[in-house]
Amino acid sequence: MTSIDRIHRLAVIRGDGIGPEVIDAALAVLAAAESAFGFRTEITEIAAGAQHYLATGELWTPALQEQLRSHDAILFGAMGDPAVAPGILERGFILEMRRSFQQAVNLRPVKLYPGVVTPIAGLTPERCDLVIVRENTEGAYVGRGSTVHAGTPNAVAVQESVNTRMGVERVVEFAFRLAERRGGTLTLCHKKNILVEAGTLWQSTVDEVSARFPTVPVDYVHVDALCFYLPTTPERFNVVVTDNLFGDIITDLGAAIQGGLGVAASANVNLDGSGPSMFEAIHGSAPDIAGRGWANPVGAILSTAMCLAHLGEGDAARAIEAAAVHVLAQLPATAGPAMGFSTAQLGQKIAELVRSGASVAAIPGYSVMDDLAALR
Repeated sequence: MTSIDRIHRLAVIRGDGIGPEVIDAALAVLAAAESAFGFRTEITEIAAGAQHYLATGELWTPALQEQLRSHDAILFGAMGDPAVAPGILERGFILEMRRSFQQAVNLRPVKLYPGVVTPIAGLTPERCDLVIVRENTEGAYVGRGSTVHAGTPNAVAVQESVNTRMGVERVVEFAFRLAERRGGTLTLCHKKNILVEAGTLWQSTVDEVSARFPTVPVDYVHVDALCFYLPTTPERFNVVVTDNLFGDIITDLGAAIQGGLGVAASANVNLDGSGPSMFEAIHGSAPDIAGRGWANPVGAILSTAMCLAHLGEGDAARAIEAAAVHVLAQLPATAGPAMGFSTAQLGQKIAELVRSGASVAAIPGYSVMDDLAALR
């Protein structure tokens, strides 16, 4: 295709706290990639987040849903502020977006890049290169529950977890395709000895889908055991598939292993083209450091690369990943003022590498950029 044909409509939600800062850095890198690789993005800025909610009372609305649906993808900063009670923005906007657009898979690579400092002693990059496939619309995050006798000693709270065969199977199918491509084992992570009904549904689905992927070895590990194995023997895992709640927890552990929340990226993937996918760093809004230039934008920049891979711009995605890792490896720390560069300066350094086409070392091992481009 020509550059005129390669136009991507991107909705940008900067959000709260450090969200606007890391998005600014990511957009600088995106502009450099457009220049270097000959495609174009049409960006729509979307007002959403804590300040918008406090000013208007609006969260997820039908009009916003239709506006976003007309875009190819969504780039998301962060959302959250102490002025808004916990749960309002998360349930009223983020979870609604995932469900409305059936972003069924939350895809989170856990990859230790060369030169990046990890808290795990003796861990080397070749030992840590896996992807966690988290179910993204069901489980304990459906928001259903009730409380009776609230505020009394007899209070009873019931919180439901909903798992459907359709929801589980589509995620498991994607995880098998990914494991087949990567030539590795698919590991189901659950707690089926205690959560018997949900665990049985997940295990039986994995067993049945595995018949369609005879070359993919299958393993199982309880979630508490995975929290032990992940920091001690991450090389045991290649593709991990799990439910919404467990995935939320173990991917934060994975982020710590790979060098911190500031370098961790994610994709919320719509699998059937019925709505846009959303891409975000996995960190929160960090209001305590907002405006100081301390936030590491690499997670947002790598999420932008994942977005481009999903949109078919694989060469640009790989160039951004390589440039980001090259710059990241030169930093004395992954966050805070010890970085030696501000958030904006880091973004500019990575953008300059991408724009110039300067040769940087290839990323060893698997690249989720290649995976996204191949499985789109």
